[in-house]
Amino acid sequence: MDITIKYFGAVAEQAGTSTEFLTLSQAEIELDDFKALCFKKYNITNMGSVKTAINRELKETGYIKSGDEVAFLPPFAGG
Repeated sequence: MDITIKYFGAVAEQAGTSTEFLTLSQAEIELDDFKALCFKKYNITNMGSVKTAINRELKETGYIKSGDEVAFLPPFAGG
């Protein structure tokens, strides 16, 4: 499966990239497992505070399939 990954803010700084394309052998992957896989690759340690969007919709759980776009967003602050 092919996935587009977008990193924003401090997460992009830690990853050293803002966009990445990843190919995995399985048909789908659980969001927490995918997040752990990506964060381990770049030694991103604040996994709990990073929000995730799948196809531009904020998600806390779910599955990622081929063709999905996953975005990792830094913590938000209101104001």
